[in-house]
Amino acid sequence: MRAKTAMKPDPRLHFQAPLLETPFHPRTSAANRLNAWVPWGGYSTVLEFEDLAMEHSAIRNAATVYDLCPMVKYRVRGREAAAYLNRLTVRNVAKLQVGSVHYTIWCDDAGKIVDDGTLFRLADDDYRICCQERHLPWLLDSAHGFDVTIEEVTEEIAALSLQGPCSYAVLKAAGFDVETLKPFRIATFPVDGGELMISRTGFTGDLGYELWTSPDRALALWDRLFEAGALYGIRPIGSAALDMARTEAGFIITNLDFIPAHQAVREDRVRSPFDMSLDWMIDWEKGHFNGRRALLAEREKGSEWAFVGLDIEGNVSAEHAIIYHDKKHEVGQITAACWSPTVKRNIALAHVKRPYHAEKSGNLWVEIYAMRELQYVKLMLKARICERPFFKPARRTATPPGLF
Repeated sequence: MRAKTAMKPDPRLHFQAPLLETPFHPRTSAANRLNAWVPWGGYSTVLEFEDLAMEHSAIRNAATVYDLCPMVKYRVRGREAAAYLNRLTVRNVAKLQVGSVHYTIWCDDAGKIVDDGTLFRLADDDYRICCQERHLPWLLDSAHGFDVTIEEVTEEIAALSLQGPCSYAVLKAAGFDVETLKPFRIATFPVDGGELMISRTGFTGDLGYELWTSPDRALALWDRLFEAGALYGIRPIGSAALDMARTEAGFIITNLDFIPAHQAVREDRVRSPFDMSLDWMIDWEKGHFNGRRALLAEREKGSEWAFVGLDIEGNVSAEHAIIYHDKKHEVGQITAACWSPTVKRNIALAHVKRPYHAEKSGNLWVEIYAMRELQYVKLMLKARICERPFFKPARRTATPPGLF
């Protein structure tokens, strides 16, 4: 008998393909009582499992897991990997030690941000970039002249974010000794003939870790964490709860708080590190990097925008609201907002035109349209510039962590 040949999918019909399922899908789908799903990077991910308030509360009071598999991951290896990454990103990669992580951004030649992400140094000439969007063509073009290899490894890695004050206690109960692991450091553990990498990183602004393993060990890892965390109130969380936590922590998200330079249709929508208050990470002394000349000119001239935290009166969340000076002149817009159960404040992240972020910030108002029984009510609420993050507990960086 002639063997049947599997038919390859027609690339012209890619739009008919369903979203991919992560290695943790058998567990997340079973726990998703609301059947609330959203797309992320070509994958189907959970927006909310059961109750948003309880999920957010667990981040701040217990332990939570969040499926990180859709996060885009690139492997950069080779003799000139450090030199290449120094040219690509704004931070000095030479200062990043093996077994460490740092947060960074990369820009185009005009000094506008392409994306942000975390850079892991796994070995002397071996790095991993984790980010929100796919950039392989950009990374490959930027590698011209460097002795490096770059490949996307998103589907080769199963990743979970374990966050909350009890996250260390859960890992300890699961048999992983991370007592001495400092923030932005990496530890590896043998697990069932394979390896589990744990980094003390996260996106909640709280004590937490990110766990990295192979897809075939994903379900065993999930089960092991939930067995160990049963007494610590561990629960899965969706993107809605994580968004509240990251807003409290003052963290930004690509395509929510800024538009990647190569995706923007309108030229005035792109942002520089100065516009996003990320210029603190630029290493001006390390040599040339993408966008350096443009950023030097901007440093001398000044920037048009400032990315700030806002404290707004009342308790009506101000997502996508417009900011006015003296209730008349539009001076900015809000990119993320929530009523924070943690700090009991109505908070927001926003782009504000200079100098309304500082010397002219005394008369700012936010225009909010609140739905009241099928009818919108226009609210003009007083706002003030405040420091980020809104929430920064000492337990986030305490080493050894507390056993809550």
